[in-house]
Parts: sequence; structure tokens; C-alpha cells
Amino acid sequence: MADEKLLQNETHEPTPEELEKAIQVTEAYGEDQIQVLEGLEAVRKRPGMYIGSTDVRGLHHLVYEIVDNSIDEALAGFCKEIDVTIGADGSLTVQDDGRGFPVGIEKKTGRPAVEVCLTVLHAGGKFGGGGYKVSGGLHGVGASVVNALSKHLTVTVYQGGQIYQQEYERGAILYDLKVIGETDRTGTTIQFWPDVRSGENPEGVFETGDFEYDTLKTRLREMAFLNKGLRIVFRDERPEEPKERVFCYEGGLKEFVAYLNRSRKVLFPEAIWGEGAKDGVLVEMAMQYNDSYTENIYTYVNNIATPDGGTHLTGFNTALTRVINDYGRRYKYIKEAESNLRGEDVRESLTAIISVKMEDPQFESQTKSKLGSGQVRGIVDAIVSEKLATYLEENPAVGKVILERCVDAARAREAARKARDATRRKTVLESASLPGKLSDCSERDPAKCEIFMVEGDSAGGSAKGGRDSRTQAILPLRGKILNVEKVSFNRALDNAEIRAMITAFGCGIGDEFDETKLRYHRIVCMTDADVDGAHIRILLLTFFYRYMRPLVEKGYVYAAMPPLYKVTKGKFERYVYDDDELQRVLDEIGREPKPEIQRYKGLGEMSSQQLWDTTMNPETRMMMQITPDDAMEADHLFTLLMGEDVEPRKAFIQENSDLVKDLDV
Repeated sequence: MADEKLLQNETHEPTPEELEKAIQVTEAYGEDQIQVLEGLEAVRKRPGMYIGSTDVRGLHHLVYEIVDNSIDEALAGFCKEIDVTIGADGSLTVQDDGRGFPVGIEKKTGRPAVEVCLTVLHAGGKFGGGGYKVSGGLHGVGASVVNALSKHLTVTVYQGGQIYQQEYERGAILYDLKVIGETDRTGTTIQFWPDVRSGENPEGVFETGDFEYDTLKTRLREMAFLNKGLRIVFRDERPEEPKERVFCYEGGLKEFVAYLNRSRKVLFPEAIWGEGAKDGVLVEMAMQYNDSYTENIYTYVNNIATPDGGTHLTGFNTALTRVINDYGRRYKYIKEAESNLRGEDVRESLTAIISVKMEDPQFESQTKSKLGSGQVRGIVDAIVSEKLATYLEENPAVGKVILERCVDAARAREAARKARDATRRKTVLESASLPGKLSDCSERDPAKCEIFMVEGDSAGGSAKGGRDSRTQAILPLRGKILNVEKVSFNRALDNAEIRAMITAFGCGIGDEFDETKLRYHRIVCMTDADVDGAHIRILLLTFFYRYMRPLVEKGYVYAAMPPLYKVTKGKFERYVYDDDELQRVLDEIGREPKPEIQRYKGLGEMSSQQLWDTTMNPETRMMMQITPDDAMEADHLFTLLMGEDVEPRKAFIQENSDLVKDLDV
């Protein structure tokens, strides 16, 4: 058991060694710690129940399940390195130097424990058997589900001086566990080939077997940040471009925050950091302010991201607001006549990570997106309050910078409130800036309605003439909207085009966003198919992501895909959407005699009928839904591409210039 005296002593300042000891497991991890809850059933028939989907996301979920087992070994104090390899043969291999899967006989089944873990659902050492005190994989389905959904899987265990191995095919055992050699190391290696559906394999599960290097790299880097000192080696051995990355961060969360702020100017050089333990809960946090106008706070429980927050986030926010207000009052940054700073004021410009490690966390949903463990709120509040208050007292120069920033945020909030009130008082018909601009639809069910944002009166005219007025609304915008990445909230609300969108959508903005009042369930950026059009679309997406993020997160935002060319040859007529497709069409119809190729410089060059046929007709159009698959990377790219700092943006453009095949200048 962990050192209970340490965990219950509120006044004791734990040493790093004691903190590590608090989450280590001292009980043996063997066959007696493996508990079987139920058999493996229906995984192949209903894979979505276990991995979410059978597309590339589900494919990557297999990797995460196996890696998480190795991470749990690291949390328990037994694993120092994890190697993840994308093989040239389509396999994925995860190897660690932990204790190794137990190989003894599990009493209930009479089979080797490693075999039970890989063939029986809900079998593992994470159900109170003493194998793990802190674990991310709570349901014990990971290894067995990966096995069931793999065309082939090989497990190799290094334990007790011997090397054990067993192989499976679509979850079925090919041979009994056997000893294949001797070793002086410990650990587990799992290599699997996902079962990909194809003409030759119609019974396969996955739509694709192509692992995405960048997606896995991001996840593995995150795991290394959250487990300071853990070394994660990631290799891609596919012949196109073999590569290797090593992630190891002795600074842990401090380095994580520095990484997240890499595209921003920070207000002080090193992140504020603190950790503590109480009642079996370990809390670590790191935070740093920057020159942006947005907050980025990420929370984790046992290395599981909790995007919807929970009791740990509530505890952090409460402590942050109280400590900064107390400090501001004590040193007169907040005047006696002024109100206290609000939570939104002290979180503006803040990047922070809160990581909690505990036994048996309770989540509010099956997806583990929100922590519900009630005792965590007070524990996080107490630890963060103590660490932050001490830091501010010992670093008055940083305290001054933080308080000035927070007070400025409060003043900007008040200015934004006045601007928002002014916007709210004006209806679409009453606003002096909107007459004739919004052509609304007649349908009043938001689920059936969509609004197209188009640039300029010419494109707006074509769109209005070609639309289905029952369900499609048109909002023409004048030129490029304001780049909100570079301005404060109140400055953004001063922009007429932004106010027009807020009023038209009807759902409010920022903290007042109310999804139930949204008037359209498809918000479509319909811009020209050239560089200028792409720039306008990015400006719109920046605004949505920063100030109306739920629109993006819940899938309401789309990008129209207008054609770039029209190819005509005799009676043949086809709209073409990019240069690669153009070459394929020309090869298909023959280049002699030479066909007529019309290049559309803008939507306004199309007739209303053409715009309807190619871009707006639900039966024939192509449309891209905008989703923030990786919130951290999305935040970084918006800052990089739209922020004040020129040099990182210049470097990004130079590094990725080969992706632009036909730049229309």
C-alpha cells in the first residue's frame, strides 16, 4: 500500500521521492492479481462499442490501448522506456521495460494470465486485485479488444529470465504460451496487424490500416510530458520516409506549458509549477501567461485527457481566482472601490495543465471526458492555492505582471459587455448595418436551416438568386473580416461584419453562448476557390474557434467546395475542383482536339444556376465539415498563422511550401 501517513498529512511537504512512492505499487503483480469479469463477446461484430469507429480514429485507438498499458507500468514505477514502431509490413509494435504480463496460471480459467488478458474482455490487474494503484485503462478491455480486431497479434513477455511468446489470429489462439529463449530483461512486446477490410478480406474490420505518423506523434509526446522522465521512442519504418523521434521531458508539465506557448510571447520566462499529495490524490500543475486573448487549460486524470473538465478543473479555477484576488487586494493592484476579478479575467491569456493521479477515479460519462470524483475539488483547490500564493509572494515581479494583465482583462470585459449589449439591442431588421444584407430563409427549424457567408455583393447576388430560399440564408460580408487573433474581445465586437454574424446566428458569443438559440445548424463559409478565398475562410474559422468554439466542436461549421474549373468538349461538360482532378479529366477525355477550360476567379463569375448546381445543391455539392480533431494543435496553428509573431509563421510557410502546387498570385 502507499504511505497513508504521508497522504493524510496536510502540512507535510512531500519530497520527490515520497511523491513517487505514493503511487508505486509494492504488492506483487502476478497471476493472482488478474481478475476475470466476463468473456470476450461481440467485439468483431460491434467494434464501434469498444473503439468508437472503424475509420482511422478507431485504428489509432488500438495503439492507444496498448501504449496505455505500458504507461500504467510507468505510473506504477516499473517502466522507464516505451518503444512504438510503425512497421514497413503494416504492423504496429509497442515494447516496454516494465514487469511484463504475468505468465503464471490464472486460477479461474486454468490458462496463463497473459492469454487471459488478451482473450477475455474485462480481464486485467486494474479491478482492485493490487496489480495497479493508479491506472488510466480502467475497464480492462484494451488488450483483448486489440487482439480481437487484429488480423494477427504476437505477444512476447520477458520475465523471470525467460522469453515467453504466444500468437493469435483475429483473437483466436494459434498455440499455447511457450518459452522461446532466455533473457536478463523484463517487459512486454506486442506486435499487431489491424484487420483491414478489402476485396481480398471482405470480413475485415477497418476501413484503413495506414497509421498517421503526426497523429501518433502528438499523442506520444503528450504522454511523455505527463510522465516526466519517461522515455518514449517513436519510429516509422515505412519505406516512404523512415523517421525516429525520442520524447523525454525531465521538466514534465513545465516543459508541456512551454511547448504549448511556443508560438506566443510569454509574460514571464518560466512556467509556475507545483505539486502535492493528499488523501491518496497526487496533483501537479503548471501555468504561464502569454500575450494572447484566449485561455488554454488542459486537464488530465491518470494521463487521460478530460476535455470537459470536472472537479479538478473546478478546484483549480476556484484557487486561481481567489489567490489572484487576494494578492491584488493586498498589494493594491485592485482598488478598494473596484469589484473583484472574475474567473474569466484571471484565465484570459493563461496556458495551464492540471494533472491528477489517483486510485479509482469516477467519471461522469463512458468517454471519461469529465471527472466526477467529489473529493478532488477541495484537494486541488488546497494544493494550487498553497503553491500559487507562495510563488507570488516569492516572485513579486511576476506577480505584478500577472495582476496588471488580469486587471486589463477585466476592463476589456466590461467594454465588451457594453458592446455586446449594444449588439443585443439591435435585431436583424433594426440594425443600421444590416438592411438588405441578410437574406433569411423561411424555415424556422434550425436543424433544417443553413446560412452561407459569402464575400462581396457579386457573389452574394449569385448565391441569393440560386439558393433554396426555404432552407438557405445568405449573409454577404464586405471584404476580409477582422483577424481576431490579434485583438481583444471588445475590439472584435466593434467590427461590423462580426456583429452581423453574431446577430444572424442568434446564439450569443463567448460565455453567453447558448446552443439552443442557434438559428442554423449549418454555418457555411462559401469563399472563392483561390488564395484570397482561403484567407477569408481562415479568418472566419479563427473567429469561430476563438469566440464561438462550440460551433466548431459540435460540428455546425462547414466550408463549401466550389469548383476551380469548368471543362467543356463538345457535349461533355464537367466541373473540376482542383488541379489534380483537372489533369485526370483531361487524360480521360483526351487533350486533342483541345477542350475549353474555364478558370473561375471567383464565385461572382458563376451564374446563379451554376452556383446552385456546383456548390449549394444538397444533392450534388461537396462540403467539408470543420472539426478540431486535435485542440492543442489547432490552437497552435491558429496562433502561428494568425498571430502577431512573424518569424514562426515565415518558417512554417517555408517548411510547407512544397504542399502548394499552384499558387494563384
